[in-house]
Amino acid sequence: VQLVQSGAELRNPGASVKVSCKASGYIFTSEYIHWVRQAPGQALEWMGRIDPEDGATKYAQRLQGRVTFTADTSTSTAYADISDLKSEDTAVYYCNAEVSKRYYWGKGTLVTVSS
Repeated sequence: VQLVQSGAELRNPGASVKVSCKASGYIFTSEYIHWVRQAPGQALEWMGRIDPEDGATKYAQRLQGRVTFTADTSTSTAYADISDLKSEDTAVYYCNAEVSKRYYWGKGTLVTVSS
């Protein structure tokens, strides 16, 4: 199982960013993809999850309205789209999936929000 994420991004405040997570080694539609982020010096924060089978999503309340998760089953790729970026959104963003009772993680995508 592998989750391969897109590269680091630098954005201005108020902009948007889209992070990708390409899955392989298992049936993409069989497991949720979760998104988690870690800001500098902070604990991991669960952002939400998507069911790639039907696109159903659940978001952390504090991010509701600014984050959109999508999944492309033709490429086994999940996306996290974060809009209206703020400096406090600077973090490493991770995707993960539980496959056969084991969690697999992407290596993370650093998103820096700075003017």
